[in-house]
Amino acid sequence: MYSTAEIEAEVSNLHKKIADTEAKLRELKLQLQKAQVQYDAARDLEIAYEGGMPQGWQYEIGSILNKHQQASTPSRSSHPLPAADYQRYGRQMIMPEIGLRGQLRLKEAKVLIIGAGGLGCPAAAYLAGAGVGTIGLVDGDVVEVSNLHRQIAHSTSRIGMPKVESAKIYLEALNPCIEYTTYPHHLSPTTALDIIEKDNYTLVLDCTDNPTSRYLISDACVLSRKPLVSASALRTEGQLIVLNNPPAAPGNPGGPCYRCVWPRPPPAESVVSCGEGGILGPVVGTMGLLQALEAIKIITAGPRAESASASASQPNPTLTMFSACSTPQFRSVRLRPRRPDCAACGAQPTISTASLRSGSLDYVAFCGVANPVTVLSENERVGAAEFARLWNGKQGGSRPVLVDVRDRTQFELCNLPGSLNVPWSEFPAVLKRAVGDGGPRPEWLEASDLAVVCKLGNDSQLAARLIMDTGLATGNVVDIRGGFRAWRSEVDDTWPDY
Repeated sequence: MYSTAEIEAEVSNLHKKIADTEAKLRELKLQLQKAQVQYDAARDLEIAYEGGMPQGWQYEIGSILNKHQQASTPSRSSHPLPAADYQRYGRQMIMPEIGLRGQLRLKEAKVLIIGAGGLGCPAAAYLAGAGVGTIGLVDGDVVEVSNLHRQIAHSTSRIGMPKVESAKIYLEALNPCIEYTTYPHHLSPTTALDIIEKDNYTLVLDCTDNPTSRYLISDACVLSRKPLVSASALRTEGQLIVLNNPPAAPGNPGGPCYRCVWPRPPPAESVVSCGEGGILGPVVGTMGLLQALEAIKIITAGPRAESASASASQPNPTLTMFSACSTPQFRSVRLRPRRPDCAACGAQPTISTASLRSGSLDYVAFCGVANPVTVLSENERVGAAEFARLWNGKQGGSRPVLVDVRDRTQFELCNLPGSLNVPWSEFPAVLKRAVGDGGPRPEWLEASDLAVVCKLGNDSQLAARLIMDTGLATGNVVDIRGGFRAWRSEVDDTWPDY
C-alpha cells in the first residue's frame, strides 16, 4: 500500500514529466516550422536566381501592380515600380530582407503615427524615407521652443504651428512621393476607431507620453485588429514593445496587448512627464528609430494568418529596454502571450467596439489623475510677490531663510542667491537624523522665519508639512505658493523657463 504522500509525489512527478514532454513537443514543432520557412525561402531564391519568380510572389506582386494600373494611366515600362522609386529606394531594395516584394508592400502600407513629438518625428522620417505609401499623423499640440532639442521634424520658424502641419512640411521636403494625412487633434475614444478603420491603416505607432493614451490606443488596435508598435522615453531610459502581433480576434492566439502586459495602470502620482523629469534628445530619438524599424519589419513580412500555428511560428514577444548610461545599453525581457482574462483581447473581453465608440470608457478615470498637492492651509503659504518683498527687506524685519527643495541639477541651473539647497529626495533622511539621538541639526531649522520653495509648489508643501509635523523648526514655516513658476510670472520674468 502506498501512503497518501507517496501517491501525491508520484502524481506530481507525472505532471512534471507531461509538462516537460509538452514543452519539448512545442520546441520541436517550432523548429520544424522554422526549417520549413527557411526551406521555402531558399527555394524561392533558387527559382529567382534561375530567372523565374515563385508563384506566391507572382500572385502578390501581380495583384498590387493591377491595383496601381487601374488607378493610374497606363505606362510603357514593364518594370513593377517607377524608375524614380528604383533610384530613391534602391539601397534597401537590393537587400534580400526587403527586395521588390518588400518595397511593394511598403508602397501599399498605411501607417498611423499617434504623437508628432520626440518619438513620432524620427519614426515618421524613417518611414517616409523607406517609402511607406501613406503616413497619418495625429497630434493636437502646437510647436513650442522647448520641443526643438529633440523633436527633429520641427523648427524655430514653425513655433506656434500645429505639430502635424509642421511635421508634414518636413516630411514632404524629405519625400514628396508619398501621401500624408494630418489629424490636428488628440485621439479620443469616440474618434480612435474611425481613424484607424475607416482610413484602413495597416498598423499603428503609439508615440504618446501618457498611460491614458496608451490604453486607449491599444484597445482600439485590438478591436480593429491592427499591430501596434509602442515606445516610451524619460531621462536616459527608453522602452519598446510590439503588441497585438499577430492581430488575432479576442480569445484567439495572438500577440499580447498593452493590458496583457500592464493590467493595471501605475499610480497617477508616480507618472513623471518629460517636463518634470527631463529627457535627453538622442534617447527618445533612438526609441523612435526602433519603432520605425519594427514597423518596416512587420510590413515587409506580409500578412499573417490568424491561426494557432501561425501564432506559434512567431517569436515570443519581448520588452526591449534601453539605458544610455548603462553597459550594455540594451536588454530584453521575454513576455508572456495573451492573458486569457484580459479585458481587451481575452476569451471574454469587456471592452467592445460599442463601448469605445460611445465614449462610456473613461480612460482618465481608469488611469487616475494626480491631484494638486494641498497639504497646507492658506495661512501656511505665501504668494511669490509677497515673499519677494520679505526677501528684499521691503517689509522690515530680518530676511527669512529660504530652503530650495529642487534637485541639485535644477538648483545649479538657477537659484536665488543666499538660498539653501536640500533636495526633497533627501529631505526625510535629513529630518530623521535631526530627530535621532546626537544627530546633526541643520542650522536653518533654528530660523525665526523659514520658507520652502520648489519648481511648482508641490514638493515644497510636502517638505513644509514634514517640518511642521516633526516639530523641529523653532520659528514660523511657510511654503511659496506656485513655486518658481509663480516667481517668474509675478516677480521676475527673466527667471529661466525650463
